[in-house]
Amino acid sequence: MTATGPTQAAPGQFDLSGLAEAIGDAVVVSDPDGAITVWNPAAQRIFGFTAAEALGQTLDLITPERHRRRHWDGYAKTMRTGVTRYGAETLRVPALHKDGHQLSIAFTVGMVRDASGDVTGIVAVIRDETERWAEEKRLRQRVTDLETSSDPSRRTP
Repeated sequence: MTATGPTQAAPGQFDLSGLAEAIGDAVVVSDPDGAITVWNPAAQRIFGFTAAEALGQTLDLITPERHRRRHWDGYAKTMRTGVTRYGAETLRVPALHKDGHQLSIAFTVGMVRDASGDVTGIVAVIRDETERWAEEKRLRQRVTDLETSSDPSRRTP
């Protein structure tokens, strides 16, 4: 979007200028060093950081400390090879909210390339699945409780 309004698409084409702002999932783009270059309103809603707080920061901002080494190893490999398996496969990992609480997120990624095909970054489309994950955990516990209560050999004296 420009200062005067949305850009006009050529006939038969879509205007993508406001896509990241309009989408309900977080859109986070990072450069080859892992610095955040795009942070849409959904990213702010999910993670709690404003764009001003997130832009220019590394992805450590939302990556739990215990997962950072693995994250950066995978990130470096993806930047080096230009290939990711998470374009079609959803990755589910923990993440951090600004206030410190842990989130469960699911995301796919895509490579950002320049006109010559060189990788210039990675875009992640992220969904907060914290509530769904917690509900699944509650249901699994409920099933376990029911199995235990209905099976005399599983009861503790």
